[in-house]
Amino acid sequence: MEFKDYYRIVGVPRDASPDDVRRAYRRLARRLHPDVSKAPDAEARFKELGEAYEVLKDPVKREAYDRLGADWKAGQDFRPPPDWNAGTESAGDGFGGGEPTDFSDFFEALFGRGFGGRRGGGAAVHAQGGDRHARVQLDLEDAYHGATRAITLRVPVVEAQGRVTMREHTLNVKIPRGVRAGQSIRLAGQGEAGLGQGPPGDLYLEVEFRPHPRYRVEGRDVYLDLPVAPWEAALGAAVKVPTPGGMVELKVPAGSVARSKLRLKGRGIPGSTPGDLYVVLQIALPPADDEGARAFYRDMARRFGSFDPRARVGA
Repeated sequence: MEFKDYYRIVGVPRDASPDDVRRAYRRLARRLHPDVSKAPDAEARFKELGEAYEVLKDPVKREAYDRLGADWKAGQDFRPPPDWNAGTESAGDGFGGGEPTDFSDFFEALFGRGFGGRRGGGAAVHAQGGDRHARVQLDLEDAYHGATRAITLRVPVVEAQGRVTMREHTLNVKIPRGVRAGQSIRLAGQGEAGLGQGPPGDLYLEVEFRPHPRYRVEGRDVYLDLPVAPWEAALGAAVKVPTPGGMVELKVPAGSVARSKLRLKGRGIPGSTPGDLYVVLQIALPPADDEGARAFYRDMARRFGSFDPRARVGA
């Protein structure tokens, strides 16, 4: 996927004011409109311009795009960091959801397959405030036990001069037991203020799990790489296994090999149908760091002289 320089597409510097962005867009849109321009690529450039303007006119999307940094070049191979926009509130449908659009893969990788506006009409005397959305990162253990966490979010604010700044506010959020990645936690009344006597909107927090040094998560299932000694794998053993819910005892069958998967049913993320925890065995070799250990390995080499660990690899 190629990086898109939206500022270059619209023809403005990175510190351009919202008015500068709007004027530049309108000037190019008139020139590139397919009904006006005879250039063969006019339609493609017009769509690209519209995509760039959709980002730069929106304080939330522009601030998020700017956080990617100014070192990226147009056409450069690009993959967004997994937590690039965590903790930033957005209006409407947020970073994802909504109906599919004609925008590029680059846009969808950053903001999802849709985008939304605000609810309510400007002409109404009383209208409900718009919903807001943000992505938050939690620890996997929170999903097992539930918790109350202080979560700090960033809200873009447009100053009188047109410059976008970020304001932080902190909320105490109850994390329900069994929450999973991709699920949204609704905070009623924490969205945009209503118009007149209209009620405020809601705030939706889309959950992501922080990278864990021990576990991997797929849906409600959790994976753990567990080192075992060669004799435990060969002869079988009962070993203690750490899980996010506490220590459990696991029976390693005799004759187990590296990358064998053993299932602990129902030990994944809790729920009405809980996930499972899969233990992936890794054979850990004792070090040959003294003469006695080296002699032991030489004896093994003699005893298992016919064993070929690369028999399935081929010559």
